Amino acid sequence: MYRRFIATVAAASIAITAFGAMPARADNDDAARALAALLGIAIVGKIIHDNKKDKRAHHYEKKHVKKNHVPHYNQPSYKPPRYQPKPRPLPRRVDRKLLPGKCFHSYRTGRGKVRMFGRRCLKNNYDFVNRLPRQCLYVFDTPRGNRRGYEARCLRDRGYRLARR
Repeated sequence: MYRRFIATVAAASIAITAFGAMPARADNDDAARALAALLGIAIVGKIIHDNKKDKRAHHYEKKHVKKNHVPHYNQPSYKPPRYQPKPRPLPRRVDRKLLPGKCFHSYRTGRGKVRMFGRRCLKNNYDFVNRLPRQCLYVFDTPRGNRRGYEARCLRDRGYRLARR
Protein backbone atom coordinates (compact mmCIF):
# COMPACT_ATOMS: atom_id res chain seq x y z
CA MET A 1 0.00 0.00 0.00
CA TYR A 2 2.80 2.41 0.84
CA ARG A 3 4.57 1.62 -2.43
CA ARG A 4 1.52 2.60 -4.43
CA PHE A 5 1.11 5.76 -2.44
CA ILE A 6 4.75 6.68 -2.99
CA ALA A 7 4.41 5.86 -6.70
CA THR A 8 1.35 8.14 -6.93
CA VAL A 9 3.16 10.96 -5.17
CA ALA A 10 6.17 10.50 -7.46
CA ALA A 11 3.94 10.63 -10.56
CA ALA A 12 2.26 13.77 -9.26
CA SER A 13 5.61 15.43 -8.58
CA ILE A 14 6.83 14.61 -12.10
CA ALA A 15 3.66 16.09 -13.55
CA ILE A 16 3.99 19.23 -11.46
CA THR A 17 7.60 19.69 -12.51
CA ALA A 18 6.39 19.43 -16.10
CA PHE A 19 4.21 22.50 -15.46
CA GLY A 20 7.24 24.45 -14.41
CA ALA A 21 9.06 23.48 -17.62
CA MET A 22 6.22 24.70 -19.85
CA PRO A 23 6.76 27.93 -21.62
CA ALA A 24 5.08 30.94 -20.15
CA ARG A 25 2.90 31.36 -23.23
CA ALA A 26 1.03 28.10 -22.55
CA ASP A 27 -2.65 28.66 -22.28
CA ASN A 28 -5.25 27.16 -20.02
CA ASP A 29 -5.91 24.28 -22.42
CA ASP A 30 -2.42 22.84 -21.80
CA ALA A 31 -2.87 23.10 -18.05
CA ALA A 32 -6.30 21.45 -18.28
CA ARG A 33 -4.86 18.58 -20.39
CA ALA A 34 -2.06 17.99 -17.91
CA LEU A 35 -4.49 18.04 -15.01
CA ALA A 36 -6.78 15.60 -16.86
CA ALA A 37 -3.83 13.26 -17.52
CA LEU A 38 -2.88 13.37 -13.87
CA LEU A 39 -6.44 12.68 -12.84
CA GLY A 40 -6.60 9.76 -15.29
CA ILE A 41 -3.41 8.25 -13.87
CA ALA A 42 -4.78 8.57 -10.34
CA ILE A 43 -8.07 6.88 -11.33
CA VAL A 44 -6.25 3.99 -13.03
CA GLY A 45 -4.07 3.56 -9.94
CA LYS A 46 -7.12 3.53 -7.70
CA ILE A 47 -8.84 0.88 -9.86
CA ILE A 48 -5.72 -1.33 -9.75
CA HIS A 49 -5.49 -0.87 -6.01
CA ASP A 50 -9.15 -1.83 -5.44
CA ASN A 51 -8.80 -4.85 -7.73
CA LYS A 52 -5.85 -6.19 -5.72
CA LYS A 53 -7.69 -5.42 -2.50
CA ASP A 54 -10.60 -7.65 -3.61
CA LYS A 55 -8.20 -10.50 -4.38
CA ARG A 56 -6.71 -10.17 -0.91
CA ALA A 57 -10.17 -10.33 0.68
CA HIS A 58 -10.82 -13.74 -0.92
CA HIS A 59 -7.50 -15.12 0.25
CA TYR A 60 -7.99 -17.43 3.20
CA GLU A 61 -5.44 -17.58 5.96
CA LYS A 62 -4.30 -20.92 7.23
CA LYS A 63 -5.79 -21.88 10.52
CA HIS A 64 -3.29 -22.80 13.18
CA VAL A 65 -4.21 -26.20 14.47
CA LYS A 66 -3.37 -26.76 18.10
CA LYS A 67 -1.62 -30.06 18.50
CA ASN A 68 -1.90 -32.00 21.69
CA HIS A 69 1.45 -33.57 22.32
CA VAL A 70 1.45 -37.05 23.75
CA PRO A 71 3.94 -37.40 26.61
CA HIS A 72 6.93 -39.56 25.83
CA TYR A 73 7.76 -42.04 28.55
CA ASN A 74 11.23 -43.50 28.79
CA GLN A 75 11.85 -46.96 30.05
CA PRO A 76 13.37 -46.83 33.52
CA SER A 77 17.02 -47.59 33.19
CA TYR A 78 19.11 -49.33 35.80
CA LYS A 79 21.95 -47.26 37.17
CA PRO A 80 24.33 -49.31 39.26
CA PRO A 81 25.51 -47.68 42.47
CA ARG A 82 28.70 -45.70 42.10
CA TYR A 83 31.79 -47.26 43.55
CA GLN A 84 32.92 -45.28 46.57
CA PRO A 85 35.92 -46.90 48.14
CA LYS A 86 36.19 -46.62 51.89
CA PRO A 87 39.47 -46.95 53.72
CA ARG A 88 40.04 -50.24 55.44
CA PRO A 89 40.32 -50.10 59.19
CA LEU A 90 43.86 -50.24 60.46
CA PRO A 91 45.10 -53.40 62.14
CA ARG A 92 44.76 -53.29 65.92
CA ARG A 93 48.53 -53.26 66.45
CA VAL A 94 48.79 -50.04 64.38
CA ASP A 95 45.49 -48.58 65.53
CA ARG A 96 46.59 -48.77 69.14
CA LYS A 97 49.39 -46.25 68.45
CA LEU A 98 47.04 -43.62 66.92
CA LEU A 99 45.51 -41.20 69.44
CA PRO A 100 42.25 -39.33 68.62
CA GLY A 101 42.82 -35.77 67.40
CA LYS A 102 39.82 -34.34 69.24
CA CYS A 103 41.45 -35.14 72.59
CA PHE A 104 44.54 -33.05 71.82
CA HIS A 105 44.50 -29.66 73.63
CA SER A 106 46.92 -26.88 74.57
CA TYR A 107 46.90 -25.28 78.03
CA ARG A 108 48.79 -22.30 79.47
CA THR A 109 50.45 -22.99 82.79
CA GLY A 110 53.07 -21.36 84.96
CA ARG A 111 55.65 -23.46 83.12
CA GLY A 112 54.43 -22.21 79.76
CA LYS A 113 52.29 -23.84 77.14
CA VAL A 114 51.56 -27.53 77.71
CA ARG A 115 50.23 -29.72 74.90
CA MET A 116 48.48 -32.81 76.09
CA PHE A 117 45.75 -35.38 75.56
CA GLY A 118 42.90 -35.11 78.06
CA ARG A 119 42.49 -38.23 80.22
CA ARG A 120 38.67 -38.23 80.27
CA CYS A 121 38.48 -37.70 76.50
CA LEU A 122 40.91 -40.56 75.92
CA LYS A 123 38.82 -42.84 78.16
CA ASN A 124 35.74 -42.09 76.04
CA ASN A 125 37.38 -42.23 72.59
CA TYR A 126 40.41 -44.52 72.84
CA ASP A 127 40.24 -48.26 73.55
CA PHE A 128 43.78 -48.72 74.88
CA VAL A 129 44.01 -46.08 77.66
CA ASN A 130 45.23 -48.69 80.13
CA ARG A 131 48.28 -49.34 77.89
CA LEU A 132 49.50 -45.73 77.77
CA PRO A 133 52.84 -45.21 79.56
CA ARG A 134 52.44 -44.00 83.16
CA GLN A 135 55.54 -41.79 82.79
CA CYS A 136 53.57 -39.54 80.39
CA LEU A 137 50.71 -38.91 82.84
CA TYR A 138 50.72 -35.23 83.80
CA VAL A 139 48.67 -33.38 86.43
CA PHE A 140 48.64 -29.57 86.78
CA ASP A 141 46.53 -26.82 88.33
CA THR A 142 44.43 -24.34 86.35
CA PRO A 143 41.98 -21.69 87.56
CA ARG A 144 39.26 -24.21 86.74
CA GLY A 145 40.78 -27.02 88.82
CA ASN A 146 43.25 -29.87 88.35
CA ARG A 147 43.77 -31.17 84.84
CA ARG A 148 44.92 -34.71 84.18
CA GLY A 149 46.21 -35.96 80.90
CA TYR A 150 49.13 -37.32 78.93
CA GLU A 151 51.86 -35.08 77.57
CA ALA A 152 51.96 -35.15 73.77
CA ARG A 153 55.76 -34.92 73.52
CA CYS A 154 56.25 -37.85 75.88
CA LEU A 155 53.76 -40.00 73.98
CA ARG A 156 55.36 -39.06 70.66
CA ASP A 157 58.77 -40.18 71.94
CA ARG A 158 57.25 -43.58 72.77
CA GLY A 159 55.80 -44.11 69.26
CA TYR A 160 52.27 -42.74 69.59
CA ARG A 161 50.91 -40.54 66.80
CA LEU A 162 48.02 -38.13 66.39
CA ALA A 163 45.16 -39.41 64.22
CA ARG A 164 43.64 -36.49 62.30
CA ARG A 165 40.09 -37.74 62.41
